[in-house]
Formats: sequence, C-alpha cells, structure tokens
Amino acid sequence: MSEWWRNAVFYEIYVRSFNDSNGDGVGDIPGITARLPYLRDLGVDAIWLTPFYPSPGVDHGYDVADYVDVDPLFGSLADFDELVASAHGIGIRVIVDIVPNHTSSAHPWFAGDRSRYVTVPASNGVPNNWPSNWGGSAWTLDEERGEYYLHLFAPEQPDLDWNQEQVRRDFDEILRFWLDRGVDGFRIDVAHGLVKDATLADEPDPMPSLPFSSDWRKATDQPEVHEIYRDWRSLANSYAGDRVLVGEVVFSDQRRIAPYLRPDELQLAFNFSLVFQPWDAQAIRASIADSLASLPIVTWVLENHDVTRIVTRFGPREARAAALLLLALPGPVFLYQGQELGLEEVDLPDEVRQDPIFKRSGGERKGRDGCRVPLPWTTAGPRASWLPAPASWGQISVEAQTGDDASMLELYRKAIALRPSGAFAWLDSAEDVLAFERDGTICMVNLGKTGVALPPGEVVLSSDDVEDALSPSTAAWIRS
Repeated sequence: MSEWWRNAVFYEIYVRSFNDSNGDGVGDIPGITARLPYLRDLGVDAIWLTPFYPSPGVDHGYDVADYVDVDPLFGSLADFDELVASAHGIGIRVIVDIVPNHTSSAHPWFAGDRSRYVTVPASNGVPNNWPSNWGGSAWTLDEERGEYYLHLFAPEQPDLDWNQEQVRRDFDEILRFWLDRGVDGFRIDVAHGLVKDATLADEPDPMPSLPFSSDWRKATDQPEVHEIYRDWRSLANSYAGDRVLVGEVVFSDQRRIAPYLRPDELQLAFNFSLVFQPWDAQAIRASIADSLASLPIVTWVLENHDVTRIVTRFGPREARAAALLLLALPGPVFLYQGQELGLEEVDLPDEVRQDPIFKRSGGERKGRDGCRVPLPWTTAGPRASWLPAPASWGQISVEAQTGDDASMLELYRKAIALRPSGAFAWLDSAEDVLAFERDGTICMVNLGKTGVALPPGEVVLSSDDVEDALSPSTAAWIRS
C-alpha cells in the first residue's frame, strides 16, 4: 500500500462556504469542482468535505436525514461523482465526513420504532445528569411516546445506540455506498463518542471548566468503540487505493488518542493540541514534543470549522510564521479553507448568527459562525451569502493575492511545494525560539520580543523579510 496519507496535506472544505456556483448564496458541489485547479495549484494532496447529505440544517449538515444522497441545496449524486472523478484526474483525493454518533430527528429511523437510538422510559424521570455539549440536559422528553431520548448535541440530533447490531449493519452499507463511488476515506465525527456507558451512571462532575467535554465525560470513550473501528478498517482495507479513516477523537491528553491508532483501527486521528496553545514557545514546544512522544503518527492542525482563526488568535504576522511551523512538522497536515488567505474571525451581528451553540446558550456563547463566512474569490468583494462577509475581503481575495509574492496565499503555495521531509530533531535554541531540523532543513520560529541570529545556510523560505537576524514573530526555513 502507498500509505499516501502519512505526509499528506489535507484541505478542509466547509461545503456551504467554499464556492457558490449558482448564485443562491450557498456553496455547492459544482462550485468545488470548478475550483479544483485552485486546489491543485495550492498543492494539496486531498480534500475533506464537510457533510453535504440531505439535512434540515439545524447544525448545518451534522444533522443527517439521509446518509446516501446529496442535499439538493448542494447539488446531486451526479455532481458528486463528477467532483470525485475530476479530483482524481488531477491527483487530488477526496474524503467525506461521516456522522455516526447521531442522526437528524428528521431521519426516517427516528420517525420509526427508534430501536436504533438511545432511549429510556419516562416513568422514572430524567435518566441522569448528562449535559448536552451545547447547554441544558442531554435528554429530551417525548411525551407522546413516553420516553426520553439522548442527544449529546442539539435535541434535533438524537444519539444512535451502537450496541444495536442493526446500527452497525446500516453503517457498513453506508460506508460501502460511498467507497463504491470512489471516495478515498472518511473523517469520522465524534469518533470517540459512539458507544455510551450502558449503566447510564451520573457524571461525577458534569460541567467542569476543561477545554474538551470529552476529557471529563465518563460516559463516552467506551472499550466497545474499538470493535467498530476494527470492522471499519477491515472494510476499508477490502477496497483498492489505500482508503483512510480519520477520527475526530477529542482529548487534550494525547495518550488517550493512541488506542484509536492501533494498526487495525484508524490510520489517523486529529491532534488538536496546537489549536489550544497560546503564541508561546514553551507551550508550543511542549505540545509538539508530547504529541510526537504519545502517538504513532501525528496530525497537525491550527484551524478548522469549529475554532477561531489564527489571524485573530495570534495576529497577522504570527499567522504567517505559524504557517511555516505547521508545514515543517512531520506527518499529515490539515488546513482549513481560507487559512491560506489569512482570513480573520468575523464578528458577526447577533441577528445573522445561525450556530445552534449561539441559540442554545441564549447568546452567551457566540458559536462558530465567525470562522465559517464564505471565501472571497475576487477583488470585487464577496457576494450576498448565507453569512455576510466583510466588504474589505476583496482586498485579500484569491484574485488579489494570486501572484503577489508577499501574500499569505503565495507563502502557503511555496511552503507546501518546499515542505521538508525526513526525521525530526530538536535543536538548541533560545527560550523564546523554536528550532528543529528535518533532513538538512532547519525550521526556526522566533516567538520572542527581539531578533535572533540565523544559523549558517541558505534561507529557503521565510514568513517575512530576513537578513542576518530573525525578527520577532517570524519563521524561516534554512538549508544547512
């Protein structure tokens, strides 16, 4: 097998915000196909599509009503087939989101006997103290049926019961449907959460102030979940082309992710450690070192559709340096659409926000809309869309940045093309500097307040101009 994914650059496409081909304000599958040359020129190896299945859109596709079709909002199965064929034709692989923890409440399964879902008779009251990730109880009473049903997210996203053999058979068929259409793998939503504690015991501390809900939940990350992924890996391996399984396994302790990456389970799992680090050399160094020590293969990510963009978290100059850091690390990298343009988080007015987190929290939590604003493609500025983009984004559009050697887009293109390879080794450096080497290429990142001397060698690429010293918030690749 090629194991193409071991050093791949994946590009996440948030489908409704990537490219609108028909002017209805929502991105679509034909729009992605039309922009494949852009992705080829960027240099990515694979694209990951967020859910495009029929859905009421309560959580913008993560509430699936039909796992084996395309929502008419985004196109058709024929459009999808054309996208896969066109991507493969220029050497880009396609992985798709699969959402196995929960369905939409509009799914026919939920309208039926609900044997596929986690339900409890209502006679004894609320089953336990489990909270929803988005506020309130994780249980909703269906008075007509006389039962509570579980939803770790919105009430419109009821959790499936993976102890039911029918659920496992259903998803075998779903995976086969898409593998038969040529997809190169799956990104698995809430991969650690499928199997719940069958005793339904209370959580000891249901709302601690930790970065990930999955860190403190005792009800998820059950041993039986690994049986599912062994079955899925066997299924994926039965197809030619080295299909890949990528798990959204959300723990801050990387050692808890490692069991999902056994040789007969998932090939990859997201490593979110860098996402939650400040612009601080000691914190970032510790995160990288811990990840490399804890995991058999490490993925790297700084942005996705759920977190604040790095220009807003760190600053524009720092975001450029972070790009070179990210793309110099060993292993697969995941980029989020617009990251390569240096887009900032958009502070949207409350009346246009759509994220269920914002609605469920009564506005207390702003939610994720700010990083989901559609991409600017031309200098004319953004068109009307499902979330409004700043008028100023025309100045940082794809058209504006293409060919400008000083732009973020051209920096990403160069970095992907020149990406180092080989073994990773830390180098001695000042406290506020990160320095490591990969097969003769040194990556240095200055996170301090003063300039630092560069090592001898040729500067292959830098995030900003350098001469004899590396300025603050600047990164460089030096060939020794």
